[in-house]
Amino acid sequence: MTRRVFFSFNYNKDVWRVNQIRSMPNIIGSAAAGFHDASLWEEAKKKGDAAIKKLIDKGLENTSVTVVCVTYGIAVRKYINYEIDQSLKRRNGLLGIQIDHLKDHAGNITSPGSIPSQIEKAGFKAYKYVNKERLAVWIEQAAKLAGK
Repeated sequence: MTRRVFFSFNYNKDVWRVNQIRSMPNIIGSAAAGFHDASLWEEAKKKGDAAIKKLIDKGLENTSVTVVCVTYGIAVRKYINYEIDQSLKRRNGLLGIQIDHLKDHAGNITSPGSIPSQIEKAGFKAYKYVNKERLAVWIEQAAKLAGK
């Protein structure tokens, strides 16, 4: 089944890593935590928290699963709790995937991060990213856990 997925991650640090996994045939993904264009994110930042939250809400529209891409610092990223809370409010499935071992544009890996606690508290799971096939299975499992 094709799923529309919201990817939550640290744009500045992890967009290269996330772009390696987003292009899946059975996933319709949203870029940069719902932002298809970095300029939209920059413009929203200038306008403040309300504009950013509105952009996040728009990115979550018509999604069935939120994938939280985990590297060091994600658990304290400013909008992570809002993205997860709004995902749960919309009854999205949640999935945490550790991507610290994927290389960035310069060929560097990063440190592992803590899985945001809301994921397991809500009954969802987190995994270390292995390949797109496994990710597709995990996304489908998260959707089913959420009743979607």
